[in-house]
Amino acid sequence: MNPLEAIGLLFALLAATTVLGLVWRARQGRVARFSGDVIIAADVAATVAFGPAATLLQFSTELCARCPGTRRLLGAIAEQRPGVVHVEVDLTHRPDLANRYAVLQTPTTLILDGSGRVRARVGGAPTRADVGATLDSITQNTTLGSSHV
Repeated sequence: MNPLEAIGLLFALLAATTVLGLVWRARQGRVARFSGDVIIAADVAATVAFGPAATLLQFSTELCARCPGTRRLLGAIAEQRPGVVHVEVDLTHRPDLANRYAVLQTPTTLILDGSGRVRARVGGAPTRADVGATLDSITQNTTLGSSHV
């Protein structure tokens, strides 16, 4: 390989990794809404009961740099909303839970409705606005669903 080809390949690799990094960064902290499995407190060995309106289930590890900030944010949101509980699960000593819930990064937050069904997932540090909008949607759907019964 001549030097010109080597430099061209180097720039191509640099461009590809830059694009991949920007895509990965743009996806961090975004709320992915879906309807998933039902989780109960015993499934994650939580010492706190899940909330009757919603639960913010945060998966963390001891060495996670963004987990303390996420813990404070989710705790503050839960304190401001009746029926919402924040539960943190440390995966450091529970890798089985990381595998079970496909946690590939910390923090990862699952937003559960009042029945424990996963309604949204956030990989990375969430924003207050996104979590609030998701909780509004969950509680609005719960209220609408119960008013028709």
